[in-house]
Amino acid sequence: MSVAQLNKRNLILFDLDGTLVDSAADLYRSMNLSLEELEWPLVTEKQIREWVGKGASKLCESVLLHIFGILDSEQHKLLLQKFIDIYSVELCVNTQIYPGVTEFLKHCKTLNIQMACVTNKPVQLAQGLLDALQLSSYFQVVLGGDSLPERKPHPLPLLHCMQSLKISSSQSLMIGDSSNDIEAARRAGIDCIVVSYGYNHGENIYNCQPQQVVDSLAELII
Repeated sequence: MSVAQLNKRNLILFDLDGTLVDSAADLYRSMNLSLEELEWPLVTEKQIREWVGKGASKLCESVLLHIFGILDSEQHKLLLQKFIDIYSVELCVNTQIYPGVTEFLKHCKTLNIQMACVTNKPVQLAQGLLDALQLSSYFQVVLGGDSLPERKPHPLPLLHCMQSLKISSSQSLMIGDSSNDIEAARRAGIDCIVVSYGYNHGENIYNCQPQQVVDSLAELII
């Protein structure tokens, strides 16, 4: 039996990168442009795909640890600012909406289910990306990694959405692609479905013992 049970949901919380959109190509592009300007060694798209999902700051940390073997706060500050400056100008060059996503969002809208986008990406970049892909109209709330004092895997962003929209845990569902999403949902006391195609920091998503894994969100349309 599907965990989705859309007939009893009043709120669905979605992760963004790796769940709704494949943004790794643009993150890779912007990161290497940043590294080029700083005259530091470059990284591969495969590496970026393994490092994304915990926000821009963590991505920069992973890159610096790979290149230099240590984390220097000045280098981190420099790279993070450069990366955000470059990425925010060209958020959506090669980013694609995953197959099945738009159909599922439309389906949820027809069922009058409220939707929130809860990502660890800085909120300004998340909103910009949703705008560029014409997905913004589906979401009542957009929360980024810098919106609240805590970010996923802490449950606060999920609990904040539920409280602000006055929706109970049993009526809520999290859809994501990583251990961060699964842990945040568990700690918030809500059901969680994950997609098989996401990033999850280079680890097999099944290792996290998810409640349900789908290859496409279209599978949840009944």
